[in-house]
Amino acid sequence: MCLAIPAKVVRIEGDRAEIEIGGVKREASLALVADAGVNVGDYVLIHTGYAIAKIREDEAEEILKTWKEVLAEG
Repeated sequence: MCLAIPAKVVRIEGDRAEIEIGGVKREASLALVADAGVNVGDYVLIHTGYAIAKIREDEAEEILKTWKEVLAEG
C-alpha cells in the first residue's frame, strides 16, 4: 500500500516543483507527470518526493478534509 498526499504546485523549474502542503513547502519531482501538463496553481498527488498524478482542486480539498477529520479523531 502506498500513501499519496495532495499538494499545490507553487513554483516550477524544469522537472522540479516547489509544492505546498498545509503551509509547508518542499521540493518534488514532476518527472512522472511530465505529460499531464502541470502548471503553477495545480494540485498533484505526492508520494516519496514524486508527483504521481495531477488532480482537480476539488478532489485535493476533499482528500485534505478527510485527512483532517481522521487526524482529529486519532
